Amino acid sequence: MATLNKDIFGLKVENHELVKLAYDAYLANSRSSHAKTLKRGEVRGGGKKPWKQKGTGRARFGSTRNPIWRHGGVAFGRTGNENFTKKISKQAKRQAVCQALSMKNADKSVIVLEKDVKLTGKTKDAVKVLKDLKLEGKNVLAVANEKTPEVLRSTNNLPNVKLVRATYLNVFDIMNADAIVFSEAALKAAEKWLTGEEK
Repeated sequence: MATLNKDIFGLKVENHELVKLAYDAYLANSRSSHAKTLKRGEVRGGGKKPWKQKGTGRARFGSTRNPIWRHGGVAFGRTGNENFTKKISKQAKRQAVCQALSMKNADKSVIVLEKDVKLTGKTKDAVKVLKDLKLEGKNVLAVANEKTPEVLRSTNNLPNVKLVRATYLNVFDIMNADAIVFSEAALKAAEKWLTGEEK
């Protein structure tokens, strides 16, 4: 049976501020800025003055594309160049991952496979592994040392299984998983990465 590193899986998490920061940063960095509104100079039409400046008793307007008019331009709208990214240091990110793993381990949601599972690329192989681990119907985060074609083909058609490399673990995937399954090779790679031994 594999022994879990206490510096990674045995931390006492007194508050969740760092985990929350890393969680929000992951979501923010995943956002894309595609929304764009048209300003008054970009809306078609409006070249002719709606009515003469004086004598009508109405307010003066020079264009029907004024932002306060219907079908007019949008004032202070999205430009498509918004930057939603949030920066978090590498050390803080790794510490947040360690805290998240510690919380999941405290809930007994971390599983280490005692023997290497050979996947031939068929979905039924991965289904059998989940059935043996009694994880059917649960959201599973499978941590692998390398994403081989066989492993990818075996897990791609399982909607409740997400495959991630050990060095790409993140707080979002960890906290949203019901169970985290490591292979022994993936566990060693994750511990090496999280302790800073990997260069």
